[in-house]
Amino acid sequence: MITASSITKRYGTVEVLKGIDFYAKEKEVISIVGASGAGKSTLLQILGSLSRPDSGKVYIDNIDIFSLSADKLSDFRNRHIGFVFQFHHLLPEFTALENVMIPALIGKVSSQQAKDKATEILQNVGLGERLNHKPSELSGGEQQRVAIARAIINNPSVIFADEPSGNLDSRTKQEIHKLFFDLRDMYGQTIIIVTHDNELATMSDRILKMKDGLFI
Repeated sequence: MITASSITKRYGTVEVLKGIDFYAKEKEVISIVGASGAGKSTLLQILGSLSRPDSGKVYIDNIDIFSLSADKLSDFRNRHIGFVFQFHHLLPEFTALENVMIPALIGKVSSQQAKDKATEILQNVGLGERLNHKPSELSGGEQQRVAIARAIINNPSVIFADEPSGNLDSRTKQEIHKLFFDLRDMYGQTIIIVTHDNELATMSDRILKMKDGLFI
């Protein structure tokens, strides 16, 4: 599903990634762990096409993503990749349903189809009664469920999650952790998670540990 080879990234004089090789199989859940500053989030951003490496290649679904033009890469990202961040990045003026619909509408899905799919996914993440609530009317855990639903609305091949439960209390964390695996079984995505949470990491199919810009 994903293959990355010899990924390097430097910010000024700091070499953040020092030649990373990485792969992920279809429907695999991988956790990337390590101390702050190890390069985890930088790697995730590169794998997810949000940042370009200084050198190296990234293939998703056998496509060399950084060989694509800016417009084609943007379209590829919308159709094949979902993102979940620690902070939900929901649009405050829109309801849960509208927030989830947005990537589908960007992908030129009809409004009715987007609404139907968003409703189905929100029901599957336990928010069937909260469709018309705005983010300010939702708890932190509910907002993260909306963000996860938004990430899978276009049925992407892979979901990248950066500290997805880092802002939640322990009970809500457990619910969100279980949700990732339930959705993997339901929708079949490959899921790559950067986390400091040992409980989430140990639930994964594989754990990769980073230190000083390399896997150890």
